[in-house]
Amino acid sequence: MNAVNTQEFSQQCVVVSGAGRGIGAAVARQLLDQGARVVALDLDITPLQSWQSSYPDALYLETVDVADFNAVAQAVDNGTRQLGPIDKLVCAAGVLQMGAITDLSPDQWARTFACNTNGVFNLCHIVAKQMLTRRKGAIVNISSNAATAPRMAMGAYAASKAAVTQLSRCLGLELAHAGIRVNVVSPGSTDTPMQQAMWAAGSSAQTVIDGSGEHYRLGIPLKKIAMPDEIADAVLFLLSDRASHITLHDLRVDGGATLDQ
Repeated sequence: MNAVNTQEFSQQCVVVSGAGRGIGAAVARQLLDQGARVVALDLDITPLQSWQSSYPDALYLETVDVADFNAVAQAVDNGTRQLGPIDKLVCAAGVLQMGAITDLSPDQWARTFACNTNGVFNLCHIVAKQMLTRRKGAIVNISSNAATAPRMAMGAYAASKAAVTQLSRCLGLELAHAGIRVNVVSPGSTDTPMQQAMWAAGSSAQTVIDGSGEHYRLGIPLKKIAMPDEIADAVLFLLSDRASHITLHDLRVDGGATLDQ
């Protein structure tokens, strides 16, 4: 892990969606190690239950579908009752639906947006209102470099993430008057269960690194797949006071895969 071993987030309450694994889990762990109180939300919180003995007073877990507005509102309310008012928010929950746009069913398209885009709206809507009353806060939403670079068979995912990026920028503009910052981290290929599922379907880490002319995909100049902690490092920076004058920013963490598009 590359995070500095400090208490930078001491006593701050942070909501993290998609905290059960991958990037969300890395973010939650780094925050806890740096003194934060974390409201961890996911459809499957089982992987996090072993953490509670290490963070008995700093971790609140709840199973929730981020696409369900009322369920999210209740989960946030439960978390704040347990850990206090929310200082920061990280929206990391997401699903990957592969397939050509002409092959996708309406349900597949809708489910992708329900989680990836509506889920971000739900959490931002609920949490930002609370931040406005306190006139402080920071939000980081996880998008993707696919939001700006077209990908074969990834139309639903790419479109849903493009919506997240623009939603975040508009929200940041609307909240800036209250000193609330909203930023985006856009990872490229990262060693998470989502990425591993793509490899199981016929791709590979080396294929991603090398790129593919047949699929109009650039490779990764740094010649490696990102680790979740590398993405989490970027998230924590944007959450922190070190980024106090950064808002509406989209930080790509992809090893140069989009050539700084």
